[in-house]
Amino acid sequence: MGPVLINGLPAHVLLVHVVVVLVPLTALALVVSAVRPSWTRRLGLALPGLALVALLSVPLTTHAGEWLEHHTDSNALVRRHTELGDGLLPWVIALFVVAAALWWLGRGTPSATESVREGARPLSVPVRIAAVVVSVVVAGGAVVQVYRIGESGARAAWHDGYSAKPVSGHRD
Repeated sequence: MGPVLINGLPAHVLLVHVVVVLVPLTALALVVSAVRPSWTRRLGLALPGLALVALLSVPLTTHAGEWLEHHTDSNALVRRHTELGDGLLPWVIALFVVAAALWWLGRGTPSATESVREGARPLSVPVRIAAVVVSVVVAGGAVVQVYRIGESGARAAWHDGYSAKPVSGHRD
């Protein structure tokens, strides 16, 4: 499905950075666009495009992570990280769907400085409130899940991997 090694390194440890940057960035852009409809028009297709790239990066990273899991010693920390990682895709799918819906709804609405074009109507207040609430919930869930996955991955990678005291020959 995707690369498992990049220049001899496990691809997961490199691809994870794409997810860690793009998912929160997409979440932030989504919430700002929901709160400020003028940003939805300014961003245009960039918002759903960013969400699509974030969405595509998740299965690539997960695939590389599953390969890495089969090539390392399994323990409870690795299994926990894997379980949490499997839970990110639904959140990022939701980010993409909400971003696309927000773009779709916002493309026909006039800005505050434009006169209302024929056929274009501003979104009703309940629709705008619903868009903000759904965006905040989806964005928050995605960011929290990325944090939980990252924290569990760091624990899995670094447990027993360093010393609290300097090793011989090195100074603080």
